[in-house]
Formats: sequence, C-alpha cells, structure tokens
Amino acid sequence: MADIKDLFKDIKGKKFFLVGIKGTGLSAFAELLLSAGAGVSGSDTAEKFYTDQVLASLGIPYIEGFSADNITDDIDCVIYSSAYNPVTNPDLAEAQRRGIPMLEYTAALGAFSCAYDAGGIAGVHGKTTTTAITGTLLKALDAPASVLAGSAVSNFGGHSTLVNGGRYFVAETCEYKRHFMSFCPRRIIVTSIEPDHLDFYPTYQDIFNAFVDYANLLPKGGELIYCADDKGCCELRDVIQKKRPDIVLIPYGKNAEGDFKITSNTVSDGRNSFTVAGYDKTFVLHIPGKHIALDAAAALAMTVCILKSWKGSVSADDILKIAAGFEAFRGSKRRSEIVGEAKGILFMDDYGHHPTAIRLTLEGIRNFYPNRRLIVDFMSHTYSRTEGLLDEFASCLGAADEVILNDIYASAREKNSGSDLDQRLYQAVCTHHKNVQYFKKPLDGFAYLASHLKAGDVFVTMGAGDNWTLGKKLFEYFEAKR
Repeated sequence: MADIKDLFKDIKGKKFFLVGIKGTGLSAFAELLLSAGAGVSGSDTAEKFYTDQVLASLGIPYIEGFSADNITDDIDCVIYSSAYNPVTNPDLAEAQRRGIPMLEYTAALGAFSCAYDAGGIAGVHGKTTTTAITGTLLKALDAPASVLAGSAVSNFGGHSTLVNGGRYFVAETCEYKRHFMSFCPRRIIVTSIEPDHLDFYPTYQDIFNAFVDYANLLPKGGELIYCADDKGCCELRDVIQKKRPDIVLIPYGKNAEGDFKITSNTVSDGRNSFTVAGYDKTFVLHIPGKHIALDAAAALAMTVCILKSWKGSVSADDILKIAAGFEAFRGSKRRSEIVGEAKGILFMDDYGHHPTAIRLTLEGIRNFYPNRRLIVDFMSHTYSRTEGLLDEFASCLGAADEVILNDIYASAREKNSGSDLDQRLYQAVCTHHKNVQYFKKPLDGFAYLASHLKAGDVFVTMGAGDNWTLGKKLFEYFEAKR
C-alpha cells in the first residue's frame, strides 16, 4: 500500500484505467484524477447513465464493453467498481496477468485522500446532502478544496465532484463493509448511527463498532463533528472521549452545546430557516425538512473548521458568503429532487431507503407543502434491510395521505428467497396507514395514478430502486397534456 500511496501523492502524468467508469463514484473520481493532471480512461457497459454526459463533457474516453484488449502496459493503475472482480471481468483479469497495480474504488479514494487535508462525511443517512451542502459553502467561499459527493449536485454543475483547489479534500465516505476505513481523515462528520446493512452488520453493535474504528483513524488534534440529536452519535462521543481524549469533539444540533447548537428552525413560504448559537445570522435553505437543517449545521461546522485551518479565523464577510451558499443550495440528485410540475402536480424523487430517512423526509415535505395532498410510491431496498426493520418500515410513511407499495428491490448482493416478504410489508404498512395501494412493478401503477392525481398534489417516488421511472413517466404524461 505504501507504493500505491506514493502513486497518488504525485499523479501528474500517470495513467489510470477505471473499470465501471460510469458509476457515480468512479465517474466522480475520474474527474478528480483528471483535475490533478492524470491521464484517465476506462470501460463499462453500453447502458446509458447521466454520467455518460459528465464524462463526455470532461473529454474522458471510455470503451463500452469489457475485453482483455482494453488493458495496455502503459497503464500505471487500474481502479475498479466493487461490482466487478478479476475472476469474471476480462479487463481486471488481464490487468492482473500483466501485474498492473489494481485497487477497488474505495481503497483508491482512501489512497487519494492521504495526500490532502481530508474530511470524511459519514452516517447511516444524511451524508450525501451534508457533503453537497459542504461543497456548496466551500464554493461560495472560494476555498482551495475539492469535494466528492455520492450523487450529482446541482451546485456542482450537475456533477458529483467540485474541483476548486488541492489543499483540502472533502468526501462522502461509506460505512458498508467498512469501506470508510481506507480513508485518511483529518476531520470527520458523523450524522447518524443506526442498524443498517444487516447483511454485513447483523447487530447494532457491529455497525457501531465500525464507526468507532473510523473515528479512531483521526490523528491527534483531529476533529469529530457529531450530531448531538442522534443517540448513536452520542454513544460514539462517549466512547471516543474515553479512548481518544486527544480528539476535538464538535457537537451540532438542537441538543448540542457550543457554536453549532440549533437555536431555531422554522418553515414558511418555501423557506427552511435556522439559526445557531455561535453566529448572529439566520441561514435560509430552500429544501424541506428539519433533518436538512441538521445536515446544514453539520456542513457549517465542517466549513468553519476548514476556514480556521485555511485563514486562521472566520470573518463577518465569510459568514455572509456562507449564508449566500445556503440560499443558493438546490439539492442533489434523488434527494428531495424536484422532477418538475405539470398540470398543478409537483413530482419529486428521493433516494430515502432507511425508515428514519423516509420518515424525516416525508415529514419535511408535508411541512413544506402543508395544503397539498401527499402521495408516495415507496419501493423498499434489499430483503435483509426490509426483514430486519419491518416494524420501522411499517410506521415510517405516516406523513403521506396515500401510500403505494411495489415489490422489494433486491440489491446485486442478494437473491429473492421466494418468501412472502413483499406481502408482509404491505400488510404491516396497512396496519399503520388507512390508504395503501399495491402494484407489483412501479409502472403497473401508471394507469391508476394517471387518473387519480390532480392539481395541488405532491407525488413522490421514494427508495433506492427503480421506481423513479414511474414518476418520470407520469410527469411526462401530464406535461404532454398542457
């Protein structure tokens, strides 16, 4: 690994080949490598994604189709998506045969981070939005920082990456399979710790221990920014306080003490406003949800830490620029994303797939649009998560006026065992909600919704599956009726 880290310390002129380059993470990483002066190319399937346009705009060449012929001896390093492996992928098998160094994406991201003053943003939910807001604030300040988020961000020009200098690096870091343990953080945000990824973390203690180990990566004087409103984060604080008294603990939230204590949070006229104890300024967002104010407070804390490292202090002018950054923030792809409005119906799409995130997001949308009927199409993601958190899923959709359920969307790492879990989820939701419909596949509900939706409604597709296609088709249908 030492040789690999050296490679990332000086990558100008080096050649990287990315297998699975159209993936959100790898396409974003490709942009980071390119901006640092590396040569970048790659391969992927012929299927089209929004990242095709991103890669084309950057002038990054890629081959559609996998073949041993894609790999040449002048490649310095092959980076690959976890969806592929050398046993079944011919590009990786050939790279291995030639002895070319190979790294899985998360390991490569970690090696890259070691060359920077890096900040990692983690948590069971909220990390993408927190990363996107942090990047937007750093952009407003013109800070010498690059940022990598887990989704396309409007304020990053529709890319997942913001490139604005090489002194600081902030990235969304993932807890699944302890992927974040490859990262080299100088500061960390932890937004939430709850049971999740039950196929890898069977118990809460398992996932909690992973976050403890991640926080332990911080160097002496490193900063742990944690949500004081989250029970798991407070438990993490207590453990780290004893194990690592050399780490600086920075709480945020309504229950926090210090500069980032949220002292007010109000929603009115499409404005999500909040104040914190340390700064005499009302910050305004145009994204719904009290959880968004929490994410914003975390992003503010990270930004202030970087500002103090960069400039030594935070000026009144910096706070004005930060406030402008909050006002300018327009969200990220599939995070309370507004698809469009047609015939008076507002169409939204959200990636929420954990019960807590679902509940908070829907409550936020309900508060933002109090006089509109809220209809939600929800597709649960993974059988293990659905089974392990069935009771929580049953009760998290209460803010909706009507719920539509689809079959569970399996991940690539699991198979449908043939159980009746889809129907059990439906029955469980029915015990908590009086108006629930069930359509096996998302588009099976198109005819019903095309006749059922009316002006004033908010229709939300929610989940990590492919039910977003339903919202897109309905929006296009009503848009054509103008």
